[in-house]
Amino acid sequence: MLVFLIAAIATGCDAGKSKPLEGPQIMAYFMPRGDDFDPDTLQLDKLTHIIFSFTEVHDNQMKFRNEARGVLLEKLSAQKEKYPDLKVMVACGGWGGSEGFSEMAATEETRKQFVGSVVTLIKKYNLDGLDIDWEYPGLPGAGNPYGPQDKENFTALMHDLRKAMDKIGRDQVLTFAAAGWQRFFDHIELDKVMQYADYMNLMTYDLSGGGDRFTSHHTNLGVVRIEDMGDSPAAEFMRAATDTTIPWSAQEIVEFCIEKGVDPAQLVIGAAFYGKGWVGVPPENNGMYQRNRGPWDGFGRYFALRESYEDKNGFVRYWDTVAMAPWLYNATDSILITYDDTVSARLKGEYVKSRGLGGIMFWELSGDTPGGGLLDAIYSGIHGLK
Repeated sequence: MLVFLIAAIATGCDAGKSKPLEGPQIMAYFMPRGDDFDPDTLQLDKLTHIIFSFTEVHDNQMKFRNEARGVLLEKLSAQKEKYPDLKVMVACGGWGGSEGFSEMAATEETRKQFVGSVVTLIKKYNLDGLDIDWEYPGLPGAGNPYGPQDKENFTALMHDLRKAMDKIGRDQVLTFAAAGWQRFFDHIELDKVMQYADYMNLMTYDLSGGGDRFTSHHTNLGVVRIEDMGDSPAAEFMRAATDTTIPWSAQEIVEFCIEKGVDPAQLVIGAAFYGKGWVGVPPENNGMYQRNRGPWDGFGRYFALRESYEDKNGFVRYWDTVAMAPWLYNATDSILITYDDTVSARLKGEYVKSRGLGGIMFWELSGDTPGGGLLDAIYSGIHGLK
């Protein structure tokens, strides 16, 4: 804490220090599908935060790509009358919506324009905070401009947001989404940024994907070492290439951040309400850590996986005790799917509680199955329910 205080004084920080809420938080990203939704269908009683996604940066201001989305946000914000403890936030950016960040954050004037638009939107929709989902400062994303200057500019942006949001007149939550792999942290000033953010939302999903040459888990909690992968093609390739890279995990990136000085109470890990997969996967080790012929293009949201794939239609569920994660494999069609299920989601909740972390978030709420789904499992794990 002393290090943070000295850094704040040295940089002339006049923004309020973040104060994480007590106990683990459960944060849902939510992106309505289509132009309407029924808020009564959402399990808002099990959430502490819901993050409406997405706004984007256009002309140095935070805006909806489609202004009709504002009507949906208004409907969601109105649910606070029924759930007064629920915090309704808005996310800006995302994988396909981060194009405007680098230019906007580059100068004091353009940041001022953006921050002013944030305050206006928060007041208009009676919101409780903002999530900055810049993918990624200093790194390429989905065609976004980027450069080395993003590192310091991201800090300045978070400082300016914190300062302005603290003047709104009611408590405001400021979070940002962070990649679940180490290279991301080479491009932000972590110690400074965490003075302004209430929470860092670690995207501990998409840790693997259809473009990878080997199958692996995409949202595993447990740390997997090369030796845990046996004599699989993935392990053989890493050894032959003297590649010390190992599959990332929630536990590993959490410990990395804590070693960097982040307060565990500010760390929020991620769960995935969707799966990812590969085709052309051979049957050895039931498809895990094997070569493949490319991405599976099936319907991967959790409710669909549970309804049509989990131990159905030729798919068999397997469990990795090291990764603490499930996968599905169809030996006939040679398809492997990696995902979170109710067992792994509950374990993530239990881990958050036992490790004293800030909470768990997930992408995204509409992917869940109604009743007995992933949110119920997370809630039970955090609160020790059977």
